[in-house]
Amino acid sequence: MNDRSDPAPHPDRLLPADPATREIARELLACVEDLPIVSPHGHVSATLISTNRPWDTPSELLVSPDHYVTRLLHANGSSLESLGMGDSSRDPREIWRQFCDAWPVFDGTASGMWLTAELHELFGIAETPGPGNATRLYDRIATRLAEESFLPQALLASFNIEVLATTDDPLDDLRAHHDLRNDATIMTRIVPTFRPDAYIDAHTAHFATRVERLIDEAGEGRGGYDGYLTALANRRLAFIDAGAVAADHGVRTALSLRLDASEAAHIFERLRHGDGSPEDRDAFEAHMLYEMARMSVDDGLVMTVHPGSLRNHHSGTYERFGPDTGHDIPIAVDFTASLRPLLRDFGTAPGFHLVLFTLDESTFSRELAPLAGFYPSVFLGSPWWFLDAPDALMRFRSAVTETAGFSRYGGFVDDTRAFCSIPARHNVARRVEAAYLARLVAEHRVPLARAKRIIVEVIDSAPRRAFKL
Repeated sequence: MNDRSDPAPHPDRLLPADPATREIARELLACVEDLPIVSPHGHVSATLISTNRPWDTPSELLVSPDHYVTRLLHANGSSLESLGMGDSSRDPREIWRQFCDAWPVFDGTASGMWLTAELHELFGIAETPGPGNATRLYDRIATRLAEESFLPQALLASFNIEVLATTDDPLDDLRAHHDLRNDATIMTRIVPTFRPDAYIDAHTAHFATRVERLIDEAGEGRGGYDGYLTALANRRLAFIDAGAVAADHGVRTALSLRLDASEAAHIFERLRHGDGSPEDRDAFEAHMLYEMARMSVDDGLVMTVHPGSLRNHHSGTYERFGPDTGHDIPIAVDFTASLRPLLRDFGTAPGFHLVLFTLDESTFSRELAPLAGFYPSVFLGSPWWFLDAPDALMRFRSAVTETAGFSRYGGFVDDTRAFCSIPARHNVARRVEAAYLARLVAEHRVPLARAKRIIVEVIDSAPRRAFKL
């Protein structure tokens, strides 16, 4: 038997326990709970939506694409092979059974809250998954997935998503995005995001091969470093033509460095031929972060920076299953000194928007809020990946607001490949903001009427302003 029979999300979840403050939070939440979702950074595939192919199984929908889920299952004894990752082939019912058997490991986690909301709100499931009901829940969800209302485009409309950004390789032909823009039945604005990491980080495998292809396809016949910069600029323009508003940089550190053109060209040539040192690779990546800022000043793409992850921490897992399989681990990050060269030259440039994210919450009040509190270009990216949980979201809001206020916030990002979790993630963020503002109202620090305007600004206006939507 299951130890809980009704895991339906409570209407007051995440709101203050104090009755008077909770009532204020309810009133504030009502101002934003039904607003359309603006999602300016995520990883749902445009092809998934354009092809409108149904999900084959509940496992494909709720388990396999969500590394928040698979990493915790792996930590508690499931092999990645048994979860169907990589080239391994596993019975989707067996994957689902493992997921249901391990449901208690999600207690207290953000994933547990999101999954509970998805099961209840999408499938009407009001019972706790477990060994006794895994087969029945699988069949129930599978039946619903066969309905037209569960096709990706139908779900997109039902989720009330006004803007959805994808993340795309610079050499993607963007055909799916062009198809979506030309489809009058799709009301969501779906935009690509330029993600050049694989062509900038010389530490990655096949860097030289990728760079050669980039130059060949978009370098206008120019060679070397000049052709490389030309190709990047041209592909950015192609993304803008397809509707892009941002370029995203998942760098290891926030280090920026301005090299003169000849020095950068010499390093680039060494890296192309496999002769570069580790110091060359670090310097080149830092220089290219600076160059990407320069290009954003020129072409207007919002620059988002996501540093602080040691990617592919377990080499054996990476070799067998590839990247994005749950073992990217946060590291400490310096922003203040690292970004100084970039901000010195571009921090006050008209129209330049730089949205800074962190996996190191010690930087919330020490570095990020002071930077955003001075530079007109800098916006505070919401807590993401490991920090997009309720308590961390609240710590962020408490840490940055007294220094930077609400106006320097870049809006919540769901940062997810798990399409069906988008509404749940945004709902959590809205509840956290309501809870925080309710405390300010209860303490007579902000009038209720003003708090009602602030929460709309934070939820709806902030991402539109920061991402130029």
